[in-house]
Amino acid sequence: MLRTLAIALLAVLVSVAGSVEAFAQVKKTAKRSPIVHAKKPVAAPARPVAKSSAKMRSAVRKPAARKPAIRKPAIRKAGSIRGRAAARPAARRPSTKWGVGRYAPPARRTVLPPRPAIVDQRAPRTLSFFNLHTRESITVTYRRNGAYVPAALQRLNHFLRDSRSDTQVNIDPQLFDILWLVRHRLRSTSAYSVVSAYRSPQTNAWLASTSSGVADNSLHMRGQAMDVILPGRSAAQVRAAGLELGMGGVGYYPRTGFVHLDTGPVRRW
Repeated sequence: MLRTLAIALLAVLVSVAGSVEAFAQVKKTAKRSPIVHAKKPVAAPARPVAKSSAKMRSAVRKPAARKPAIRKPAIRKAGSIRGRAAARPAARRPSTKWGVGRYAPPARRTVLPPRPAIVDQRAPRTLSFFNLHTRESITVTYRRNGAYVPAALQRLNHFLRDSRSDTQVNIDPQLFDILWLVRHRLRSTSAYSVVSAYRSPQTNAWLASTSSGVADNSLHMRGQAMDVILPGRSAAQVRAAGLELGMGGVGYYPRTGFVHLDTGPVRRW
């Protein structure tokens, strides 16, 4: 019995000694080759997705300020019909019976000299003319003591003849009164430059075919109209003085610088 217990105890001691030796061996091995624990891989930071170059430029670029559109005026040829129509305001042609030329819109207020003294109806009236076509000059006292001088009127009829056809008519004496009163109102003593006076029917027809400003039944053919320039006074002043009289028709031609005066109905263009 004791022998059996001794054998069992010895077996237990041998087993314990083997376990201690195995544990020491494992510990010694662990010191020589330590276990390296693998680290978890660290994910790289995600890169931002690059935008396309066009989108990036549109995002950075600021919208440019829009300039107001400037409309340029249409350029027309000077000689074209549309160009001439655009260069002047809407025109109103006068009556073909009495009218002469195109209608001219009223100009700005024209300054006239101070009014002269009251006209003495019996005082002599003298006029001076220079004919731009014949280059002739004349100075005539056509009225004395309130009456017309027949010899002086005959001289004026010849002076104001149609130089193209060398024909003449009796000029309406009232036309000379209009010319004298206009010059008197403008305080001028200059000689009128005559652009056009009497016109024969042939001359008037030829002018009407070449210019739209000539009436078919012009008062020039009756000796009742004259186109004049008064040196030292503007065409606007002559026009204003003629309108102030209210004794006939007044035509204004600022481009050519003359004024039409006649003894027809009171009107203007």
